[in-house]
Amino acid sequence: MIRFFAMALVAVFACVHSVSAEGREMLGHGRLVSNDLLGDFKDRWQSGSVASSRVVGYGWNGFLPDQPFDILEYRLGGQVMTPEDFRNPEDGDRPFAGALSLGLHTHFQRGGTEFAVGADLVVTGPQTGLGDLHTGLHDMLQQNPAKPSVLDDQIEDGFHPTFVGEAGRQFAVGQGVIRPFSELRWGAETLARVGADLTFGPVGQGELLVRDPVTGQRYRSVYEYVPGMSYVLGGDLAWVDSSVFLPEDRGYEVEETRARVRAGIHWQGERNATFFGVTYLSEEFDGQDEGQMVGSIRLRVKF
Repeated sequence: MIRFFAMALVAVFACVHSVSAEGREMLGHGRLVSNDLLGDFKDRWQSGSVASSRVVGYGWNGFLPDQPFDILEYRLGGQVMTPEDFRNPEDGDRPFAGALSLGLHTHFQRGGTEFAVGADLVVTGPQTGLGDLHTGLHDMLQQNPAKPSVLDDQIEDGFHPTFVGEAGRQFAVGQGVIRPFSELRWGAETLARVGADLTFGPVGQGELLVRDPVTGQRYRSVYEYVPGMSYVLGGDLAWVDSSVFLPEDRGYEVEETRARVRAGIHWQGERNATFFGVTYLSEEFDGQDEGQMVGSIRLRVKF
């Protein structure tokens, strides 16, 4: 499976090269790393994730084009979910799950409304190798890894095509910008979501930001390099239909609603940039007794 994803990654870069030959150019790239250890200093449930984007298009003038497919985003992601105690999990706690995703999305606007529409192929199970990676990292850090029986009971191998669509609109609020949005996901997880993000400061204005699927934090993918700081606040509420990570045939019941509340700081220097944010995630399944805090970080260093 790792070989499959390596081949997929090569295919992504081949596609980037191909569309560049058709007149598009590389506009930017972004990524975000999130981990429970950076939030509430624990290692449970939504344990860790990585989101990465490469964006190509016909140019960038600070605004989205009005035609879909003029800007294309190639998206890669990885996610690990674990029981609260992956050495001796309680009955009914969520199973270990690893997921890798590869997707193609487009960003455009119509009448002032911004759209992000695309699809991901979400791959789950031992075939992803994330269980072995989780064990290797814990061994390296001299921490107890997941118990073999927990890994044996992880979410099984599968391929889950997933549609993702978001619509949002920006409004000026004093010195800041508020952006209400709605989102629909269908596939690996099927849900509908509404929320808003509030930004104060110059960093991120006139840029393309991509939403991280786990935390909802928006990370920078096409940069304007305006020095300064921006403060972001956001939140959303989702109505959940189903999740392959909490299968009904194993007796799991998803919480019908999920809430996320987030805050963060973008800093842009003359050459370097960073982002740090924290997100509260409410309970995702019946039997999860509390929510959790997840931290997210992005470092951009030029030498």
